[in-house]
Amino acid sequence: MATVDQQKQLQTLSDEYQGFQTELHEAISARQKLESQQQENKSVQKEFAKLSDDANIYKLVGPVLLKQETAEAKSTVDGRLEFIEKEIKRIEKHISNIQEKSEDKKMEVYQLQTQIQQVQSPAQAT
Repeated sequence: MATVDQQKQLQTLSDEYQGFQTELHEAISARQKLESQQQENKSVQKEFAKLSDDANIYKLVGPVLLKQETAEAKSTVDGRLEFIEKEIKRIEKHISNIQEKSEDKKMEVYQLQTQIQQVQSPAQAT
């Protein structure tokens, strides 16, 4: 029969594993949001490439459209893309770390379950 300590330890490990799974899901959602923003900004960048240097560009600020310099608008989008790419790399590293920790925790849970089963099997046989 599994001891109370083993059951508590198994519950703690399972809770930690579930926590990693939740954190992983949140990180993947964040990465997807960043990838969506990246695609939007790449589309804007492509449109800017088609424009002449003297084209009129307007930026929506609240309910008002404000004229913006072409170079400034292009620079803003380029900077935003650079930031997003760095964030995606950071999130992917975080996802990798979470996956590794989650896998380790999963193995701990499996090993403890195996120990508990080995203790229970001889007890049930008698």
